[in-house]
Amino acid sequence: MTKGYLALILHAHLPYVRHPEYAHSLEEKWLFEAITECYIPLIRVFQELKGDGVPFCLTFSLSPTLLAMLEDPFLQERYANYLSRMQELAQREEERTAGDPVFSPLARMYRENLNYVSYIYNEKYGRQLVRPFKELQQSGHLELITSAATHGFLPLLAIHKEAVYAQLAAGMAYFEQVFGFLPRGIWLPECGYDPGFEEIMGELGLHYFIAATHGILYASPRPKYGVYSPILTPGGTAAFGRDPETSHQVWSAKEGYPGDYNYREFYRDIGFDLDLEYVGKYLHPPGLRSNTGFKYYRITGPDNYKEPYNPQRAADKAREHAANFIFNREKQVEYYGGLMDRPPIVVAPYDTELFGHWWFEGPQWLKYLCRLLADNQYIEMITPGRYLEKGYPLQLSTPNASSWGDKGYYEVWLNGENDWIYRHLHQAAKRMIALASDFPEAEGILRDALTQAARELLLAQSSDWPFIMTAGTMDMYARARQTSHLTRFLKLERQIRKNSIDAAWLKKLENADNLFPQLDYHLFQPMSGTVPIERDKLPVI
Repeated sequence: MTKGYLALILHAHLPYVRHPEYAHSLEEKWLFEAITECYIPLIRVFQELKGDGVPFCLTFSLSPTLLAMLEDPFLQERYANYLSRMQELAQREEERTAGDPVFSPLARMYRENLNYVSYIYNEKYGRQLVRPFKELQQSGHLELITSAATHGFLPLLAIHKEAVYAQLAAGMAYFEQVFGFLPRGIWLPECGYDPGFEEIMGELGLHYFIAATHGILYASPRPKYGVYSPILTPGGTAAFGRDPETSHQVWSAKEGYPGDYNYREFYRDIGFDLDLEYVGKYLHPPGLRSNTGFKYYRITGPDNYKEPYNPQRAADKAREHAANFIFNREKQVEYYGGLMDRPPIVVAPYDTELFGHWWFEGPQWLKYLCRLLADNQYIEMITPGRYLEKGYPLQLSTPNASSWGDKGYYEVWLNGENDWIYRHLHQAAKRMIALASDFPEAEGILRDALTQAARELLLAQSSDWPFIMTAGTMDMYARARQTSHLTRFLKLERQIRKNSIDAAWLKKLENADNLFPQLDYHLFQPMSGTVPIERDKLPVI
C-alpha cells in the first residue's frame, strides 16, 4: 500500500555560451563536460531502466539556453571534435597505464565510457540530444518542464512585471518549438520567487512550480501540511516545496552521500597531474591547465593524501546509499502520513550537473534508487503533474519571497560584487517595453532589430553573470558578457529610435547571439495586453 510519494526533480541549466570568433573557448567546455559526464550518462541510466521494464518516473527540467546550445549545429560540431580528442587521449592513457594493475582498468573504463558517449551522440541520435529526452517523455518516464528564457533571476527583475512575463513566456515558447507541446510546470531560476509571480504564471497557463522550503513554510496563510503537500496560489498555479531532509542527504558536502571517501575525487585530474608536454594538446583550450575528466583517485579523506579509485567499491556504496535514502523516506512518509489526510509527497529537486560531473557515481545512485523503489510497497515515484491529477484539494496560500541560494533569499545575486548591473538592467527593460509598445506592427529590418534587441536584453538578464561575479571564478568573463549584451541592446535601441539601423552590424549580431530564432519582441509589451491561457482549475480546501 502506498504511504507516500517521492518526486525527484532534476534541473539542467547552463548559460548560453557560443564563441565562433575563437578557435577554442574555455567557457564552451561547460557544455561539453555536462554532455559527456551528466546528460548522456543519465540518458543511459533511463534507457537501461526502461529497457528492463522498471516502472520509474521523474521530472526533468531543461532550461531554454541549454536546449538552444544542444540544438545548435556549430556547437554540435565543436562538441564532436572535443569528444574525438578525448577519445584519442583515452587511447593514449590506456597505452600509458598498460600493465599497471591499478590504473590500467581505470583507463579502460574511461575509454569505454567515451566510446559509449560517442555512439549515443554521433551514431544513435545523430547529435540531436533532445531526441532521447523526447522519447522518455513520450514513454511516460520523464515529465519535461523548462525554465525562464535565459534563467534570469526573476525577483530582481520584477520592478518591471513585463520583464518577468517575457522571461517565462519566451522560455515556454522555445520549449514548445523544440518539443511540440507546452510544459505543465516551470522551474523558476534558482527557485527565486516573489509574491505576484503566481499571477503571471497563471496567465501563462502553468500548473505548477517548485519553491524553496521556507517559501512554503512561511507562506500566508501558513500551510497545514508544510512542504508535504502542494499549496494553491491565488493565480491558480500550485507550488511544490523542497523537502529539506532529502536536500541535506544529497547536497551536503560533509554529511551528504557525494562526500563518501569511496567515491571518486573530483579535484585530482591528469590535466593537472601529468606533464604538460604529454597532456597539453588535449586540454581546452590547448596548453591551459584544466580538467580532462580522467581522474584516478578516490576522496580517501579530508587531506591531500589520495588512494586509487575502486569503481566496484564505489558502486557498492552507491547502492548502499540508495537503500539508505529509501529507508529514510519510509520513516518520513510514515511519520507525516500519520498527521495528514492524504499520502505526503516528498519533493527532491537537484541540479542535474551534480549527477556525473561533481558526483561521478550520481547516475549509478539514481539507477539503484529507481530499481529499489520499483519493489517498494510504501513509496511511489511520481511527478508534480501526476500528483495534481489525483485531485487532492489544495490549501489556498501565497508563498513567501525566497530562493534556494545561500541564506535563502537574494544575496547571491545582489551584493557588492554585482549590484552595479541592476540599474542598467532595469533601464534597459523599461526601454524595451517602450519599444514594444511604440512599434506594435514592425516589419522587415525594423522587426529584426526589435527582435535582436529583445534577445540581447534577455541574455543580459541571465542569472549566471551575477552568480559568477559572486563566486569570483570567471568574473571577468561574466562582466564582459553582462556589459556586451547591454551595450548591444542600447546601440540597437538608438538605431531603432533614429530609424538608422546598420543592417550589416545587425546581421553580425544575429549570427553571434542566435538563440530563440522565433523570439517575439511583443512579449515585452505592457502587461495589460496579455491574454490568460485557459487551463483546468485545481480543487481547493
